Amino acid sequence: MVPHLVTALTGPINELEQRILESTPAIERWFRLEWMEHTPPFYCSVDVRNAGFKLAPVETNLFPDGWNILTPAMLPLAVQAAMASIEKICPEARNLLIVPENQTQSTFYLSNLAQLRRVFHMAGLNVRIGSISPDIKKSVTIALPDGESITLEPVVRNKGRIGVKDFDPCTILLNNDLRAGVPGILEDLHQQYLLPPLHAGWSTRRKSNHFKCFEEVSKRFGKLIGVDHWLVNPLFDRCAEVDFSSDDNVQGLAAHIDALLVKVRKKHKEYGIKEKPFVVVKADNGDPRMGIVTVREGKDIEALRAQVVSRSTDSKKSALRFDVLLQEGVLTNERVNDAVAEPVVYMMDRYVVGGFYRVHAGRTVDENLDAPGSSFVPLAFAESTHLPQPGVKPGASAPNRFYMYGVIARLAMLAASYELEATDPQAEHYA
Repeated sequence: MVPHLVTALTGPINELEQRILESTPAIERWFRLEWMEHTPPFYCSVDVRNAGFKLAPVETNLFPDGWNILTPAMLPLAVQAAMASIEKICPEARNLLIVPENQTQSTFYLSNLAQLRRVFHMAGLNVRIGSISPDIKKSVTIALPDGESITLEPVVRNKGRIGVKDFDPCTILLNNDLRAGVPGILEDLHQQYLLPPLHAGWSTRRKSNHFKCFEEVSKRFGKLIGVDHWLVNPLFDRCAEVDFSSDDNVQGLAAHIDALLVKVRKKHKEYGIKEKPFVVVKADNGDPRMGIVTVREGKDIEALRAQVVSRSTDSKKSALRFDVLLQEGVLTNERVNDAVAEPVVYMMDRYVVGGFYRVHAGRTVDENLDAPGSSFVPLAFAESTHLPQPGVKPGASAPNRFYMYGVIARLAMLAASYELEATDPQAEHYA
C-alpha cells in the first residue's frame, strides 16, 4: 500500500524519490563514511512530513517511546540493531538497566518499556527496569493490558555505580528525556555506559541546535544527489528569551515570524507552489507549557500569547519567558482512512528498524499531530524500508516511498550525532 496523498503523486516529491533511488549506492556509501567519523545516537525517532512538494523532518526524539507500536515483523531488525550497538559499546555486556520516565500511570508507556525489554533480552542481555522516581521506594509489578506485566525497581547507587537490588549493569539505557533536569544519581558514573548521554536531555538540548546541524547535513546531501536542499530542510529561526508578558518582546517575535514567511514565500514562488505558507512556533527546549502553535502571519502570535499566559500557574515572571523556535511549517498531504497522518520512523544505532503512521482525525494538514486524540497505524510500514525497487514508477511503490522516508530520517539521525558532538561538555572544541 502506498500512503494515500491528497495531491496527485507527481511533482517534486516524485522527482526526489526518483533521484534518491538512482543515487542509492552513493547515498549508502556516504552514510557509511559518515558513521565512520560520527557516532549515531543510540536510538531515536523522527517525525517526517510529506507535503507533496517537500519532505522534511519536523521533530527528532532522542528518547523515543512508542516501541510497543512496532509490529512483530519489525522486531528482528530492532534486535539485530541492538546487538550491533551493544557489541560496539560494551562487547562483554551481560546486564542492561532501563531507566524510564517517572510516570508510572500510563499503560501505553509501560507497554513501550516491555517492548524495549523484549528487544534487549532477545539481543542477549539480562534486562531490569530501574526507576529514579521518588515515588518508587520498593519493587512494584504492574499488569499490562496484553497479559504481560512489568516490574519497576528503585535505582540504588553504590560506589559510583547505579543498579537495582542484586543487579549491576554495565550499560544504562535512558528512556527518560530529563526534562526536569539531570538528577545527581545519574552523574559521574564509574565505568558504566549511559545511553544516550546526559547532554541529550531537554535540560540542555535545544531544537535550534538540531536544525542548524540538519541544515548543514541537508546541504551536503542535496549536493550529493543534485537537488535543492530546501526540498528536505525546514527553514527555521530562533528568538531567545521571549517574555510573553512584554508587548515589545511579542512584537519582536511577530517580526521574526514575518521575516521567515518572506523566505518561505520566495521558495514557494520559485517552485510554483500555491499553498499558503505557515510557521510552527514551539519552545526551543521542548517545554510543554508553551505548546505548539501554527501561525500564518506575525499578528497571529497573540493567540499563542494568550495560551501561554492562561497555561501559566506560576506567579513568577520567568514562567512567561521562553526561548522560541520558529520552524517553516510543512503540511502533510498523507491520509489514513481519510484522517490526516504523518510517518514516524524509528532507528537504533544507524539502522532504520520500523515505523508507523501517527493519525489524527481531529487535526488539519497544517497542525501538530502529536496531540491527545492521535492514533497509530503500523501496517503501512509492513514492507521493508531497506529494499527499494529500482525501475518502479515513482509514487507507485510502498518500499520506495518508505526507503525515502528512511533516508530522510537517517539524515536527521546524522544531524543529531553532529549536535551531540557539538554540545558534549566532555569534548574539546577547537575554534
